[in-house]
Amino acid sequence: MPDRLSLMAAPAYIAGMSIRPWRDIVRRPSRQIMVGNVPVGGDAPVTVQTMTNTVTADARATIDQIRRCEEAGADIVRVSCPDSESTVALKQIVRAARVPIVADIHFHYKRALEAADAGAACLRINPGNIGSAERVREVVNAAKANGCAIRIGVNAGSLERDLLEKYGEPCPEALVESALDHIRILEDHDFREYKVAVKASDVFLAVAAYQQLADAVDCPLHLGVTEAGGLIGGTVKSAIGIGSLLWAGIGDTIRVSLSAEPEEEVRVGFEILKSLGIRNRGVRVVSCPSCARQGFDVIRTVEKLEERLAHIRTPMSLSVLGCVVNGPGEARETDIGITGGGNGKHMVYLSGVTDHHVRDEDMVDHIVRLVEAKAAEIEAAEAALPDAAE
Repeated sequence: MPDRLSLMAAPAYIAGMSIRPWRDIVRRPSRQIMVGNVPVGGDAPVTVQTMTNTVTADARATIDQIRRCEEAGADIVRVSCPDSESTVALKQIVRAARVPIVADIHFHYKRALEAADAGAACLRINPGNIGSAERVREVVNAAKANGCAIRIGVNAGSLERDLLEKYGEPCPEALVESALDHIRILEDHDFREYKVAVKASDVFLAVAAYQQLADAVDCPLHLGVTEAGGLIGGTVKSAIGIGSLLWAGIGDTIRVSLSAEPEEEVRVGFEILKSLGIRNRGVRVVSCPSCARQGFDVIRTVEKLEERLAHIRTPMSLSVLGCVVNGPGEARETDIGITGGGNGKHMVYLSGVTDHHVRDEDMVDHIVRLVEAKAAEIEAAEAALPDAAE
C-alpha cells in the first residue's frame, strides 16, 4: 500500500486560486475509476506507475523487483504476461504485492482471461486487437466478474494498418481515432472502468494526441512518452512531455518509460510531480550547481545527502547552497537549509531562520539527523490531527 503522506496532493492542485496564481494548475475533470484499491481520475492524486522487466514466470525475481518499486513509491505496477507460464505466476505475484498489479496483454485474449482470474487489478489490452466480438465479450465479462479495470494503450509504433493508410503516418488524429475506436467497443459492452493512453516516442506527437483526446473523452488519462530512452535523455523527454501536460491539468496517472531499472522510473515520476507541486513525497532538494565561491563541495554533498535521505517519505524541503549569494534567500523558503561559509564553517537554517553553525567534517551526518528529526516531527503532527478532530 502507498503511504498516506505520499498520496497527498498539493492543495493548490485541488483547491481554487492561491495567493501565487502563477503556480495554480486547473485540472481537467474526469471520471474516477478504481485500479484495485487505488483511485485514478476525478479528484484522486495523480499516481505513479512503472513496469517490471523480469521474466514474469520467475515469480520470486518479479516480486523482489516489485518490492523495490514499492519502496521507491510506486502506486501501481504493470507486469507483462506474454504466455501461460506468466499468468500462472501472476497469482503468486498479486498476492505478494502491496500495490495493484496491471497485467500487460497483447493480442492473446486467453492471457487476459487468465490474468483477470489470477487477481490482476487492471488489464492493459486493446479490445480491437483481440479478434472476434465473442472474444471481446469474454474479456469484458472476465473483467467485470473480477473487478478489473482496463487500460487502453494506443502507441504510435503499433497503429492499426487502416489508420496508417488513412493518415499516411502516425499523427495526433490517428492516435485519437484509434483510442476512440477501442473505447467504443468497451462502451458497447457497457464497460466504463477504463483509462486510456495515446503514447509516442516523439514528444510533440504524444503531447498533441493527449491534448486532443482530453477534449474528446471524460475518462482518466494515463500519460507517458514511450521508449523515451536512457536515464538522462529519457528523463528529459518525459519531463518535457508529461510535465507540459500535467501543467495544463491533463493526466491522472503517469509512467516514465526509461531504459533503466523500474525503480528509477518511479523516482523520476515523483520528481516530475514534485516539481509541479502536484504530489509531494520525500525530501525536495534545492541545490546550486556550485562555483568557485562554494564553501564546501556542493556536488558531492548533495550526492551523499540524496543517497542517505532516500528512505524519507515525509514531504519536506532542504536547501544546499555553497555560498551566501543565494543561500540565505533559498534557506528562508525551505524546512532546513545549509549555506557555505568560510574556514569550513557553515550556517544551518531551521524553518527559514538562522540557527547554528556546523563544520565540514560533521555536516552531512548533522543534516541527515536534522532531516530525520523534522520528518518525525511532521509525522507526529499529522498523526495527532485525527485525535484533535475528535
